[in-house]
Amino acid sequence: MRSPQRGVHPRLAGLVLRHRRHRWAAPIHAGSRAAFDEVLRWRDPSRPLILDSGCGTGASTALLARRHPDAQVLGIDRSAHRLARAPRTGAAVLLARARLEDAWRLLLEARLRPARHYLLYPNPSPKPGQVGRRWPAHPVFPTLVALGGVLTVRSNWRIYLDECAHALSLHGRAAAPVVSFEADAPLTPFERKYAASGHTLYDLTLSLDLDPLENPHAQPYPGS
Repeated sequence: MRSPQRGVHPRLAGLVLRHRRHRWAAPIHAGSRAAFDEVLRWRDPSRPLILDSGCGTGASTALLARRHPDAQVLGIDRSAHRLARAPRTGAAVLLARARLEDAWRLLLEARLRPARHYLLYPNPSPKPGQVGRRWPAHPVFPTLVALGGVLTVRSNWRIYLDECAHALSLHGRAAAPVVSFEADAPLTPFERKYAASGHTLYDLTLSLDLDPLENPHAQPYPGS
């Protein structure tokens, strides 16, 4: 990933702390609400929930369902075009067309917290002036943290994962290592493409289920 940015963005901490103090109240789109109604009908609370955010064509969602046969796997993407290319899946998988910033807030509101949450190869917006578009600096990031579960973020841009780790530490979550890995069994088409092109791939995985009271620097997000 090419970018003129050479490290964690200097504005990141200020953005994270501002968003942690103030709940984001942007309107939720009607299409996202309609998709979430289907999620509520599909959800079986007796089974663990795995969330594949930004699932694209749903290839990763189907793979995660095979890896976790005891769970329900929810893939979310905003693109109807990408979702139309999704492979056939069973009843344990649901692909929903919704904006992630809406879906995460609706999930938290309904207290549908995932056991595992995957955020695989989103657009990192690598220009320094685009920092506000990246999830760690976005006003919905506190909602992602409050959802809990084991979070896995992958990217071919190390700085993006360093920013995720820094933002999570400002929410009181333990500093998790960003590690490079070999994609012997790629989770997504992007992962396969980047690996074949010789990109170094990075992974950040940690549990978000820390009680903020255990960390004096953390504050619970409203609604968590």
